[in-house]
Amino acid sequence: MPTLHWIGKEKVINHHLDVPYKILEHSYGFHNGTQNDKKTQSGNAIIHGDNLEALKALLPEYEGKIKCIYIDPPYNTGNENWVYNDNVNDPKITKWLGKIVGKESEDLSRHDKWLCMMYPRLKLLHKLLSNDGAIFISIDDNEQANLKLICDEIFGGGNFVANLIWEKNYSPRNDAKYFSASHDFIVVYAKFKNSWKRNLAPRTDKQNKFYKYDDNDGRGLWRPDNVLVKSFSEAGVFGIKNPNNGKEYFPPKGSCYRFNEEKSKQMLAENRFYFGKDGNGKPQLKRYLFEVNDGVVPQTILKYDEVSHNQEGKKELNKIIEGNVFDSPKPYQLVERILQIATNPNDTILDSFSGSGTTAHAVLNLNKQDGGNRKFICIEMEDYAETITAERVKRVIKGYGITEGTGGSFDFYTLGQPMFLDDGNMNEAVGVEKIRQYVYYTETQMPLTTTQYKDNAYFLDKYNDTSYYFYYEKDEITTVNHKFLATMKTKSEQYIIYADNCLLTKEFMTKHNIVFKKIPRDITRF
Repeated sequence: MPTLHWIGKEKVINHHLDVPYKILEHSYGFHNGTQNDKKTQSGNAIIHGDNLEALKALLPEYEGKIKCIYIDPPYNTGNENWVYNDNVNDPKITKWLGKIVGKESEDLSRHDKWLCMMYPRLKLLHKLLSNDGAIFISIDDNEQANLKLICDEIFGGGNFVANLIWEKNYSPRNDAKYFSASHDFIVVYAKFKNSWKRNLAPRTDKQNKFYKYDDNDGRGLWRPDNVLVKSFSEAGVFGIKNPNNGKEYFPPKGSCYRFNEEKSKQMLAENRFYFGKDGNGKPQLKRYLFEVNDGVVPQTILKYDEVSHNQEGKKELNKIIEGNVFDSPKPYQLVERILQIATNPNDTILDSFSGSGTTAHAVLNLNKQDGGNRKFICIEMEDYAETITAERVKRVIKGYGITEGTGGSFDFYTLGQPMFLDDGNMNEAVGVEKIRQYVYYTETQMPLTTTQYKDNAYFLDKYNDTSYYFYYEKDEITTVNHKFLATMKTKSEQYIIYADNCLLTKEFMTKHNIVFKKIPRDITRF
């Protein structure tokens, strides 16, 4: 498999491991039109902060749990004239590149910069994606080829699903220098292709309009369909007699019917054949609408008349927030179609380049349509995260103009302090509960929930027959000794105990399967 090389790759290929783990600080909750300090417990979140650090902060709770990721990263077109800087020359990115890549970053092309920016973010997105999940990435010609190569590297070439074409414009631009760009790409990868199951896409009015006949027999609308099949079978070669004129019709030489003779007789009895307007033609199959109402196999071309276009996306956003600064926001109908194909009613969706909040809008709208409980997590690093991203979601929930509100809730977060200080010690300012959650996750890759076990105050939980303890006090030295062991009530095959010191002998710990880990030296950085 070919791999892509660029200036700075060796500095970012494992940078996701060095990203500091920061605490998510809750700012406010918004529930059905009311904002207050309480958490909504809805599972919906908007996070303001660097998306690299925010993705790292999500790992303890969401690693391997995100069913669908949709991102619309900078296209790297060179457009630097509007708020969403599309040339990855944002001061925050420039500063980050200088820190991570070093002096070499001064020689980076804009393609090098874009790849350096995207690679560690895609690595973390891969970790967050569930085994049966998929990622959808919007992009255009500027970086599509590069994106495909780094996704092959991170997700595996065998997990590539499709390169979708979205018809973003409905009319040509006569001022185009070479060609008028009518489409964008949406690159699709599964975590594990064999485990990902797509849904059918909903049928459109355009597709349904061909079902215009009705026999008034209770079976509803139907259309004429072909009775022949491409794969030849001798069982499909026979004559079908037209009951109106007695004429017998055989399939053309080398062709066959899609059913056997016995089935054809049953279908004749059930009036499942159409013999033309005058009733004297060759047989055609009556294809009923109720037989296909579940949907259609999604196509790789997403047409503007089905999922909308850029102009409509901008128009819709202006209805919600007049005078917004986004030039080409994606229409929520496009993301809604992706969610229809890629999610079920209780799945979690992540967008780490959330921009104006289109993904959250699509989730809320789709939940209203089908009664689902999909959850969204949206990350935005720019200062408009609250004034545009969150504000849009609030208005979608409440309703705007003549558009009825979807209802719903979300919580707004910012990135707080790091778990570890520069000297390697724990940052006690984050609070002991956050530290406990972190330690348990690094041991088990599972979130720490309220334990059902009655044990001592330092007990974390039991997982795979191992009990975990975090014996920590902010203002005193903790020691694992026989007195502490006497407070432990949970029976397990193994015990992992974090503390400052340990007075137990190696022989005793081996005999009783006790593992001591020193605070903070043995706390894993991930």
